Amino acid sequence: MLTCAVCDGREFVSRDVLWEDLIDKWQLSTYETEYINRQQGQRCVHCGNNLRSIALAKAIVDTYEFNGTLKEFVVSKTASTIRVLEINEAGGLTPILKCLPNHKFIAHPEFDMMNLNLSSHAFDLIIHSDTLEHVKDPVRALHECRRVLDCNGKCIFTIPVIVDRVSRSRIGLPNSYHGSSNNNENDNIVYTEFGMDFWKYVIKAGFTKCLMHVLDFPAAVAIEASG
Repeated sequence: MLTCAVCDGREFVSRDVLWEDLIDKWQLSTYETEYINRQQGQRCVHCGNNLRSIALAKAIVDTYEFNGTLKEFVVSKTASTIRVLEINEAGGLTPILKCLPNHKFIAHPEFDMMNLNLSSHAFDLIIHSDTLEHVKDPVRALHECRRVLDCNGKCIFTIPVIVDRVSRSRIGLPNSYHGSSNNNENDNIVYTEFGMDFWKYVIKAGFTKCLMHVLDFPAAVAIEASG
């Protein structure tokens, strides 16, 4: 039975979130459309977070071997000294993450993820959710994340992954946008469609470990980069 790692909720509701133009541009099969709709559109009735955010929450508590929900984790002794950088809002997790004593929030593209104006080794945990596909050079962005992490730090994030394909750049292809069908702002442009080889971006950025935290495969997977 699926359980919400944010609030321990057991009730979920679903709705389709993909629109025809995005489905066509990504050339999604019926199967791919279904699991991405679940990833983005299946939500916990109690806290409102979707599977993507719940997978991220699960990865965070599992990484720190915490036996409880994210809501419990952020006010725990375990979390009290963790220096956390959140890049862009991690869905409905942001108000919860802000309860962490050493939490810092920045927004891309106003705060360039490829050239973070932050000191090296300044954080123990970096969190971002479905942001990397909107950055022109995801390897450089991940390299910057690694630079500002302390030596034992973790970068935990989500990206939309089409699990039966290899990744491809959308640079040179017609613009594709996330967000909503009527919200085609520049910061929603997709530069990379990630596939089964997403781990290469992590390793090319200098990390030596890439771990998957699976809530519900293939719809809800979070990635932990370290080393």
